[in-house]
Amino acid sequence: MDAAIIAGGITQPGEPLYEALPGGYKALLDVAGKPMIQWVLDALAAAKTIERVVIVGLQPDCGVTCPKPLTFVPDQKCYLDNIRAGILKALELNSSAKYVLASGADVPAITGELVDWVVNTAMETEDDLYYNVIKRDVMEKRYPGSRRSYLRLKDVEVCGGDVYVLSSAVVAGREDFWRRLVDARKSVLKQASLIGFDTFLLAMFHLIDLEGAVRMVSKRLGLKGRAVICPYPELGMDVDKPFQLEIVREDLSRPKPG
Repeated sequence: MDAAIIAGGITQPGEPLYEALPGGYKALLDVAGKPMIQWVLDALAAAKTIERVVIVGLQPDCGVTCPKPLTFVPDQKCYLDNIRAGILKALELNSSAKYVLASGADVPAITGELVDWVVNTAMETEDDLYYNVIKRDVMEKRYPGSRRSYLRLKDVEVCGGDVYVLSSAVVAGREDFWRRLVDARKSVLKQASLIGFDTFLLAMFHLIDLEGAVRMVSKRLGLKGRAVICPYPELGMDVDKPFQLEIVREDLSRPKPG
């Protein structure tokens, strides 16, 4: 499987991470002695299931490296468009690719073993989207004080992971669907309309369980989705705020056992 890293985004005045890297690429923030995205690249390099890597949002001269074939795609100025551009480039490089792994550049605690777990778990079934979620108790035990955003459902409270698997056919063949996702990204009402107001209200009032929510949203969007309860909180420890940056810096600076 090929992987796309979504690395666009220059810090702007007033944003949480601007003081840490004024006017620079968030993906290049220093984390324990190397750029944040380099940790992700090292994990993909160590993963047995990953063949090629596409980086969306950085230039080839940015200084990051990977021993596997590495391709750069310009920033599309929108997170969802960056995902699509990365997957389309992966398809251009390998037209037979059925699935692509997508990852944020801001999850430096992931490892090759965790990437392989994501891929191998996803390939147990044939769905269109595999989205990892982490239970609140698991996340807070590993990263106390991380203050993730959680969705409280009838049976579980979870946050989203930042490494997932998408069907290339869904991305390449459904332009209208992708436009609707992009259009809805900043409007709660549009998001509710997209997934169905009934599902939105059931989730908001904790009246639906995880499996039921996935089933209803999948039907509404016309795709087969699968929420994977992930035991690895590293997949959800993304860096959005200065205190989260300090958490991962401290964590990754510790000597590894053995």
